[in-house]
Amino acid sequence: MKHIAVQEGLTPVIDHLRDSGYKVSEFTARQKASKDFLDGFDAVVLTGIDDNVMGVQTTNNNRPFIEAKGMTPEDIKTAIEKRVQ
Repeated sequence: MKHIAVQEGLTPVIDHLRDSGYKVSEFTARQKASKDFLDGFDAVVLTGIDDNVMGVQTTNNNRPFIEAKGMTPEDIKTAIEKRVQ
């Protein structure tokens, strides 16, 4: 089962992913600043990527970050399925 981190406030996305069989953990802005934030997640869904997500430009990870802005829960699920092996 894929484990997806979803930023707080995206309840429809959380509900849709859970209903689709994903394990979903909601996180806060404070949590994403933690250096071990990404551990254990297959993908991360954010409300916006215009802020530097814990220096993501300099981290070495292979987890996809998906910006939820302008996307439906179904769009986000499709993006996860395309990018997570």
